[in-house]
Amino acid sequence: MTEISDGSPSRGAQLLEEGRALLARGDRTAAAQVLVRARNERDVVLAAHSLIEAHDLVGSFANVMGLDCTISEQDDIFGFFRNHHSCRNPLRDYLADGWRTLSELMLLLEAVDQPLLRTPRVLEFASGHGRFTRHLVKALGPGRVAVSDVVPGAVEFSRATFGVEGFLSASVPEQVRWPGQYDLVFVLSLFSHLPRATWARWLQVLYGAVAPGGLLVFSAHGLKAARFDNVVLDGEGFFFAASSESNAIDAQDYGTTFTAPEFVRARIAETVGTDRLVHEAPVHFWNHQDAYVLRKPVP
Repeated sequence: MTEISDGSPSRGAQLLEEGRALLARGDRTAAAQVLVRARNERDVVLAAHSLIEAHDLVGSFANVMGLDCTISEQDDIFGFFRNHHSCRNPLRDYLADGWRTLSELMLLLEAVDQPLLRTPRVLEFASGHGRFTRHLVKALGPGRVAVSDVVPGAVEFSRATFGVEGFLSASVPEQVRWPGQYDLVFVLSLFSHLPRATWARWLQVLYGAVAPGGLLVFSAHGLKAARFDNVVLDGEGFFFAASSESNAIDAQDYGTTFTAPEFVRARIAETVGTDRLVHEAPVHFWNHQDAYVLRKPVP
């Protein structure tokens, strides 16, 4: 139980315990009222949210959004929202951000005439604990979605919670064992974290997971993001710092990366060929990450 400086339970902890007691007595209406108040307290926000969602109480996000809104305690992205000074409602912002990503991906795929809803098999790579997966499953159903991440608990959470297929990634790109190929491989904000040594290698192996006629879509911190963070790119248009919001991955393998479009195009040219790049969209995702779309030709 969370305590304040004098050792007594915090307001949030008191509300949480009251809500649990009311649930145990079967008073769902009163429990919902108390737990919604507890959900506004940062120290118990996720615990209160989990109880509301698990018991399908009035005020649940699932009843508003029509999808599974369960959030893992180990979700670093939710932790980023919860701890960010500008975030007033971390639950709402976290869940809405996944919905925003879905709309941005759908717009991008419309631009290359390959609509998401007509895509048979989608792999979300570096999927984390399902911030976006839950929305993808609502759009496509779990049978058309697979996820992969280097964090074992993240893959297991998405498999158990959303019913998708899932497999472990690896720190070394060439060690990933792909179950098959996919009509869309979507890689959001992985290349915005990779060091120079693995950047092009990941591009090559991920392209290999694309089925003939399919797409590889990925994002990267571009020039706008670099200017915003006062980052100076090197002569190739690249910058890497061994620091990120993740607590589960070594910062040397997963830090924070900025790339100029020239750097990205050069890596595409040397790995899979310039003609594979069919679309670029500057500052497309989250209004600060550039988007790139590669198509694998049909033999």
